[in-house]
Amino acid sequence: MKKFLPYFALLKNVKVQFIGALICAVIYGITSGFGLPILTTKLFPQLFGEENPSQMVLLIAVAYLPVVFLIRNISGFANEYLISFCGIKILEDIRIKVFSKIQALPISYFQNKNHGDLISRIMNDTEQVKATIIATSNDLLKQPVTFLGAMGALIYLSLRNEQMMFILFSLSVIPICIFPIRYVGKKIHARAKSMQQEMGVVTEVVSENLSAIREIRAFSMEESQINKFLITIKSLFKLQLKVVKYTKILSPIIEFVSSIGVAVAIYYAAKSRVGLEEVIALIIALHMSYDPIKKMGGIHNQIKKGLGALGRIEEILDEPVSIKDKPNAVTLDNFNKQIEFKNVSFNYDKTPALRSVDCLLATGQTHALVGPSGAGKTTFANLLMRFYDSREGSILLDDISIDEIKIKSLRKNISIVPQAPMLFNDTILNNIKISKPDASEDEIKQAAKKAFADQFIESLQNGYNTVVGEDGTNLSGGQKQRIAIARAFLKNSPILILDEATSALDSESENKIQSALKELIKGKTVIIIAHRFSTIQMANQILVFDEGKIIQSGNHQSLYQSCDLYKSLYDRQTVLK
Repeated sequence: MKKFLPYFALLKNVKVQFIGALICAVIYGITSGFGLPILTTKLFPQLFGEENPSQMVLLIAVAYLPVVFLIRNISGFANEYLISFCGIKILEDIRIKVFSKIQALPISYFQNKNHGDLISRIMNDTEQVKATIIATSNDLLKQPVTFLGAMGALIYLSLRNEQMMFILFSLSVIPICIFPIRYVGKKIHARAKSMQQEMGVVTEVVSENLSAIREIRAFSMEESQINKFLITIKSLFKLQLKVVKYTKILSPIIEFVSSIGVAVAIYYAAKSRVGLEEVIALIIALHMSYDPIKKMGGIHNQIKKGLGALGRIEEILDEPVSIKDKPNAVTLDNFNKQIEFKNVSFNYDKTPALRSVDCLLATGQTHALVGPSGAGKTTFANLLMRFYDSREGSILLDDISIDEIKIKSLRKNISIVPQAPMLFNDTILNNIKISKPDASEDEIKQAAKKAFADQFIESLQNGYNTVVGEDGTNLSGGQKQRIAIARAFLKNSPILILDEATSALDSESENKIQSALKELIKGKTVIIIAHRFSTIQMANQILVFDEGKIIQSGNHQSLYQSCDLYKSLYDRQTVLK
């Protein structure tokens, strides 16, 4: 229970509704635990005594019952409604808290993470934590009040009639209920955590299937995908049944133990010749004392399920944010000098991606990075964007180490066009606008024209208001890439990274883009990650990467003559053409 305490602070945003819910819980508990049994002792003697009641007395006595139930039911409904309101608000706050933390985590965190599992944590686990907080917040007051009210009624009945003192001994079975509650709670905790993990696996299978729908059709993988999903669903089914088994078995156990106490009370009441109205009040009071125990056992189970979900959420919330602004970080208002890598080394796992890289990228020039796949070209650009931090060495912009620059300021000075651009399920206009949120519509359309995207955009039925679909599924690869290039035109940053930005374009479009890029790169520092050697013709400097090192640099002519790796890569592409 202690682990949930920090999350109860979220209730302060709904404290009025929560206090109202608690007041209603107290009213419900008193009317249930104390009101109903005492009502019976007051009502039955008037109705079934030796003297016939008058019409007025009869009407008043009979009216007590619906009034008590009306108060009980209205307070019960108000309690449930207000608690649900608080719960939905808490769920929203927890999800925002987790989602916001994910936005702050470094890219390295997601490399070995199951995306479906992360989705499950944001959606399913937060829902479970919310349910636990609300059930606990509600019943930890309502059920004890009901129990105390029932105990008060039992004590009142005992003091009123000495023959009924024995009924207090029937409560001795209550401690016995603790043992099944503790045993079941331990079982549920372990199985609930496994169930939440398996939900993450199921979510990942579905997510992966939907994102690879074309490949599945192309390779006739439908049957294997169904079998894969069936296996994960069966595993989840078994775990869910185990949780249900232990959740539902507790109530019958406690009811059985409680029935023994009630049976003993009835036995002694019959032996003592206690009146019927008092026996009925006794049974109601005993029921109202045992029922909260049963529900408190349910709360215990709910807490155990919540602990499993909370542990998975806190794995995200407790993850350290390794890439963040230093307290004294500065703003880079306008990059205008040079980029310098000093003895930079980096590895993703154990294999080095960059090893002791030293280079100087002059401002206003175009620099091409070439080399075989896995040589470190993309890692070079990722470190400059500070998607990762180097393990050794330093990267400087205008003689300032990038870890001394505010991250937003650093990335504001850099535009990037990736090889496989990601488009959001939004309009084309908004997809271009993400690089400059305050841009006018005219600025966006000008950027699209420079990227030679305006022609195909205008041909669409809704033009710039066309929704591109999830990950741009309604557009071709070339169209998606031109929208990504338009983003770079719109942002107009002093540093431009092109990760083979024209690879998905046809020859005619590529020639137009190359012409546009010549205008775009004027006065900018450009880094081209080149996979096709036709894109490096505009480069002032070419850096040749191999096994994480820059083995040589220069222009095309000098490298072709002096660098065997560069020559072989260039000749191989020429032959393939």
